[in-house]
Amino acid sequence: MDLGLKDRVYVITGATRGLGFAAARQLVAEGARVVVSGRTEESATAAAELLAKEGGQAVGVAADNASPDTPARLVEAARTAFGRFDGVLISVGGPPAGVPAQDITDEQWESAFESVFLGAVRLARTAAAELESGGTIGFVLSGSVHEPIPGLTISNGLRPGLAGFAKTLANELGPRGIRVLGLLPGRIGTERMQYLDSLSGDGEAARERNESVIPLRRYGTPEEFGRTAAFVLSPAASYLTGVMLPVDGGARHGF
Repeated sequence: MDLGLKDRVYVITGATRGLGFAAARQLVAEGARVVVSGRTEESATAAAELLAKEGGQAVGVAADNASPDTPARLVEAARTAFGRFDGVLISVGGPPAGVPAQDITDEQWESAFESVFLGAVRLARTAAAELESGGTIGFVLSGSVHEPIPGLTISNGLRPGLAGFAKTLANELGPRGIRVLGLLPGRIGTERMQYLDSLSGDGEAARERNESVIPLRRYGTPEEFGRTAAFVLSPAASYLTGVMLPVDGGARHGF
């Protein structure tokens, strides 16, 4: 199936590794062009160069999602490099893990709110003002939108709020032909997931336990997530909006 991605231009934040990079890689494989952002110039440039070596068209931009000027800079980078802007996938690194809820400080909450929540809202708000009919705004959230995840208190607090914001934005932008949705990755085999498993003291044992309760009995791969992201951002998913889509091997118990 042709996803209709050829020559379309997307901004992917937090795309120097993990799920963001997997999404960018699949988008360029399908013919899209991407702006990938990361915290440092070195990491963003390296990610873009790797995508270029694989035959894609990509530019890297150093950007902190918590910075108020980041959204405008990223959209401008897309227009300058490729002459258009068709959508954004807002992905940020996970907030601190393994800290009991009662021990999380105000400073930790404020820092995470700036990058995970307010930074994402700013990006979506800027994209909404710039996109035309057919544009897409995607959020990479997590299963904590529906059910708290042990050891991830900050994520449990912020991700559901972003899902609510995304749903509201989908309702408001729908009449303009702009789609808004969220992706809820479950246990995907990234460095972040290895770190979270290691917090138990035995990462391999933790992975085995976790896999045993996933209906597909395994962790997902970044490539599987990337293919899902490319589809929902593409014109092929043109009647899909306002949804929070689990990418979790069936781990979510509800419908």
